[in-house]
Amino acid sequence: MTLRKDAEQIIKESLCRVLPDEAVKRTLAEKTFASGNIYLVAVGKAAWQMAASAQSVLGQRLTGGIVLTKYGHVQGEIPGVVCYEAGHPVPDAGSFRGTEAVLSMTGSLHPEDTVLFLLSGGGSALFEKPLIPEEELSDITAQLLACGADIVEMNTIRKRLSAVKGGKFALHCAPAEVFSIVLSDILGDPLDMIASGPASPDSSTCRQALHLVEKYHLNISEAARKCLETETPKSLDNVESVISGSVTELCRAAETECRRLGYTPVILTDQLDCEAREAGSFLASIAKTHRNTSESLAFIAGGETVVHLKGKGKGGRNQEIALSAALGLSGIDNAALFSIGSDGTDGPTDAAGGYVDGGTKQRLEECGIDIYQVLEDNNAYEALKTCGGLIITGPTGTNVNDVAVLLMAGSKDES
Repeated sequence: MTLRKDAEQIIKESLCRVLPDEAVKRTLAEKTFASGNIYLVAVGKAAWQMAASAQSVLGQRLTGGIVLTKYGHVQGEIPGVVCYEAGHPVPDAGSFRGTEAVLSMTGSLHPEDTVLFLLSGGGSALFEKPLIPEEELSDITAQLLACGADIVEMNTIRKRLSAVKGGKFALHCAPAEVFSIVLSDILGDPLDMIASGPASPDSSTCRQALHLVEKYHLNISEAARKCLETETPKSLDNVESVISGSVTELCRAAETECRRLGYTPVILTDQLDCEAREAGSFLASIAKTHRNTSESLAFIAGGETVVHLKGKGKGGRNQEIALSAALGLSGIDNAALFSIGSDGTDGPTDAAGGYVDGGTKQRLEECGIDIYQVLEDNNAYEALKTCGGLIITGPTGTNVNDVAVLLMAGSKDES
């Protein structure tokens, strides 16, 4: 129970330290706006939190504002700001309705106006005006999710099928300035890939997009192919962007709390980029090496893994990391692992991720559950629910990738 209690404390404190509130306020305190109108547009899973912080700073200086975020992520009214909720990870009618409202509000701007663009992960699905039929866009998005394409590959395709991605929203706002505060959910913080870069010049090419169609055998129409053959903006002169948070900060926050709880922390990477199951297996192998440790250790890995969908179960990449790790942790009574999405949602579930320890595999077997089969069915959610391994945080207000932490209790500790 001590390991579980420590895990919950690390999760709580780490997430608190990467909330965007203070970063947004600090960035705005250093910004001098032109004399014209200021329109707030907040898009992404952390949009409500970022918009609320901005409104607290700018108040009546805002001419108007729109929040476009995931279902269940609006936490109340924001004065002068209209909130929309929409689908994620596949865009839906709410995405299109909210995007049209944004485009209408920013449709006739002047050079002295400013669009305060608050952007966080999830924006690719939430902020969308498709250049192809909505049904096909949803189908292509689903194909990309199912084939295991990483977020950069997905966005290389999606920005070319959209009227607002790949720098096109910034062009729409011209001649007004776009001042963008970005919460990064992509490794290396590439501005043109976060939420498919609505206000950033695009570094990807048509050739790369077409290569991905062949690589993943995507089924697309001729109209979609023509969109992929149309180049995106490579320069923009009306945009200023600031990165306000990333997975690196999340890993450091976890490191700080682990140390405070008496663990010797090691940040293995903040660039984790592989199959979720491989990540879980790797972290479990570290536990095998250190199972006889005399001091308490914490191994931290941040990033974003991928899942190849084979079954029709319910789960997410962090739940798969945890469940995969449970295989290797079996019988190691001084080890536990958790993996969470910083936004509080892992895949299309209400869980942030999963927690496992050396007894998880046995507990599941006693319930007649085979971890190997569960992973084949991509049904980690139900298995973790059965053994009390789901981590439920609710929407957190931030979105800076994922973090997994392996905890090892030292033999000199009573835990």
